[in-house]
Amino acid sequence: MSVTETVRNADLIVIDGRVLTMDTAQPSAEAVAIKDGLIAAVGDTATVEAWRGPDTRVIDARGGSVVPGFIEAHMHLFSGAAELAHLQLAGVHGFEALRDAVQAYARSRPDMGMLVAQGADYTILGSERVTRHHLDVILPDRPFLMAAPDHHTMWANTKALEAAGILHGRVLGAGNEIVMGADGLAEGELRENEAFNPVLKLAGEGRVRLGLSTGGEPDPMPSTEERAGDRAIMRRGLDWCARHGITSIQNMDGNYYQLELLSEVEAEGDLICRVKVPFHYKNFMTLDMLDKASDMAERYDSEWLSSSMVKLFYDGVLDSWTAVMIEPYADRLDWVGEPLFSPEEFKRIAVEIDRRGLQIAVHSIGDGAVRAVLDGYEAARDANGTRDSRHRVEHIELTTATDIPRFVGLGVIASMQPPHPPGGMSFPLEPTVSRIGRTRWPYAYPTRTLIEAGAHVVFASDWPVAPIDPILGMQAAMLRKPWADDMPDQSVTLQQALAGYTVEGAYAEFMEDKKGQLKTGFFGDLVVLSADIEATPLEALHEVRPVTTICGGKVTYQAR
Repeated sequence: MSVTETVRNADLIVIDGRVLTMDTAQPSAEAVAIKDGLIAAVGDTATVEAWRGPDTRVIDARGGSVVPGFIEAHMHLFSGAAELAHLQLAGVHGFEALRDAVQAYARSRPDMGMLVAQGADYTILGSERVTRHHLDVILPDRPFLMAAPDHHTMWANTKALEAAGILHGRVLGAGNEIVMGADGLAEGELRENEAFNPVLKLAGEGRVRLGLSTGGEPDPMPSTEERAGDRAIMRRGLDWCARHGITSIQNMDGNYYQLELLSEVEAEGDLICRVKVPFHYKNFMTLDMLDKASDMAERYDSEWLSSSMVKLFYDGVLDSWTAVMIEPYADRLDWVGEPLFSPEEFKRIAVEIDRRGLQIAVHSIGDGAVRAVLDGYEAARDANGTRDSRHRVEHIELTTATDIPRFVGLGVIASMQPPHPPGGMSFPLEPTVSRIGRTRWPYAYPTRTLIEAGAHVVFASDWPVAPIDPILGMQAAMLRKPWADDMPDQSVTLQQALAGYTVEGAYAEFMEDKKGQLKTGFFGDLVVLSADIEATPLEALHEVRPVTTICGGKVTYQAR
């Protein structure tokens, strides 16, 4: 065998596929070759077969679609992985069903001191709002906490409130609330992090939420055994991502500890997804804390593990009236929500982050929050000059006709979650649509409106808020129906949906020249699917599953 032939031997080839490259110069192909972690060839079977050597691994796609590895542009890896072990209440409705699920879970874990559940709809008891008294009837003698899917509201029973020391309330910062009853005691509903973090700490999972709740580091630092346990949680999350075809993660909470854990996982050869971890700037911090963000960006800057982004929350969510609106809520006419930062304060922060050359991503649900964040990005541009900053607005569940074109004018990325619109994949219509009010529906979750305006729109799940599955997200984006016949159609095409999870995700992290497409020289990140998604009826798309996930030329998931 000649030296030339040896060089051309691929490590892995995928054949007999319906390859959707997302490369406009070569949109489709039959096969892909990968060598040394990069795509060596994309083309017809004969072209790629020329790369086969005696040690080349061959994966037969059997006519299924082959697409770039999915890029999950907004998720919470550490806490999501931990929550896989919690009671899952998605789809549970009615008091009896809730009682049976919680009691069965409690019986299966007799030695667990604190029980936690996830995914409880705001309407889990119909029109009746959950209180500690409901939960006390279900579980009177053990601390119990259950979270809404959005993770912005949680409900605790009396035992949990007592153990956390908040049954009689507590002074909290702006945008957080322990809902109090007429008897002067907490009703059990806890809105936002400061309210429910004292209860969550009882579950012994404080470290998994630090990147979300405080942006700080463990204190005290965990023992060797505890750290190994945390790495195991990270591996569980990475495996869950690979199982769903995800090869890149843009995490939306972070601290040094997460980066250190992932670096240790990488050293052990188990970092099977590329991960970006931001610094989380909280409203109790001062601008000098951004030195930490700059340091994280400098120390972690590889193709597998990076930082260079600052995440903030400007508001909460619609269902608990914590999202910030321009005009009052339709069902609460004296209230527009309370921002976590004042508009002027956010401008100062945005200017400083931008001055450091870092990317900004801000949770902004209400139209008031979206406008304030865009104002902050405009202030940063005016102060520091125009640059390719690609700052992001996360969620955009409500905006205005005035602010839609500003995404394009300011070069801002619209980060949206197809599972989130009520009445679609994950969430019921109520109470959200009534909170928004019919007059504002045309600019609620405005996915197609933003795409047609020319904005870069990137898709994600916000896992564990919604199921992580990108295929389900694509289906939700394409099947979305207006809430009324006279409302705009916000559904997207298959090509747009796939772009949201591939090329747009790559663009969002300044990596459009390395991933998001199946193209020679790009990362060897791809997914082989169980069927041809172009030939699959849209209503059956959820039946299509990842068969093989490949990241950096290595198989990270293989269906049995």
